[in-house]
Amino acid sequence: MTERPDADGRPLKVLYVDDDPMNLRVVQEILGAFGHLGAMASSGEEALERLSIEAFDIMLIDIHMPVMSGVEVVRFLRTSGGPQCDIPTIALTADVYSRRPAEYLALGFNDFVSKPILVADLMSAIKRSIMAQPQTLRRAG
Repeated sequence: MTERPDADGRPLKVLYVDDDPMNLRVVQEILGAFGHLGAMASSGEEALERLSIEAFDIMLIDIHMPVMSGVEVVRFLRTSGGPQCDIPTIALTADVYSRRPAEYLALGFNDFVSKPILVADLMSAIKRSIMAQPQTLRRAG
């Protein structure tokens, strides 16, 4: 399990946002198993703060969080014009019936993965999202 989704073979720097500590731990383990560097945030506000001071290759974000949802975070990012406004972002949700995949794309996400997270689904979504970005946008390191 050492396949890296980035074309240049380097580990990805991933921001994962979820208000559930167990989910944070599970994703941290998955990312680590593939050699990626995971940074965790437990709220939308914390995610935006981290993105304002640190560069990431991709963000994984829970849709349903108190105070600021994943949808609100992505909406803010995409309209902010900030340095990470185009960061590839994958929606993670246990609520797979409220939206179709195309709706997540229309909201500004690059992909989505349902919970409980299956490793193959997560890694495929990461690969699709990273490979769809021009090399010049892959700036974290």
